[in-house]
Amino acid sequence: MRVFLETGRLTLRAFTDVDAGEVRGIIDDAEVMRYINGGRPSAPGEVERELMPRLLHRYRCFGGPGFWVAEERGSGRFLGWFVFRPESEDSSREVELGYRLGRAAWGRGLATEGSLALIHKGFSELGVERVTANTMTVNTRSRRVMEKVGLRFVRTFFEEWPEQIEGSELGDVEYALTREEWERSRTSSH
Repeated sequence: MRVFLETGRLTLRAFTDVDAGEVRGIIDDAEVMRYINGGRPSAPGEVERELMPRLLHRYRCFGGPGFWVAEERGSGRFLGWFVFRPESEDSSREVELGYRLGRAAWGRGLATEGSLALIHKGFSELGVERVTANTMTVNTRSRRVMEKVGLRFVRTFFEEWPEQIEGSELGDVEYALTREEWERSRTSSH
């Protein structure tokens, strides 16, 4: 198991094929998937055929994956995952930040903790220049995490999705943070 990073309460590591069952447990929880697909359970074989290849994909510019299993440090309990993947296969300048944690991890500050650690690693070690994140406008919990980790609101946008879900008529929001903004905030907080 290759550990990508550790925080006080989390270990982030690369996905392996054996994680498919845990992934299915997360994406078959209607509350977890509420703002992703309206809470619809996965179709038979969807995890193995569609999701696992994305989670296992390795990016040339990173020399590794862009999706990271989040485990509870100490117990090793599977909590969900974080996304920190390049927007382009060939450049780590701009990355997308995301998180999908099971309900057992909600309300504990773990999305914030993991996101802060990924942002720090991205800007200090991986050559990242800009971090972006998107969610549905109505997903106030996710938006709050984005704000707490220093990302700023950029825009509201509307895309065509294969299925309408509650709140999608209000669009999606994009947040972002540049390396320069991150460095300035670290300097001013010391």
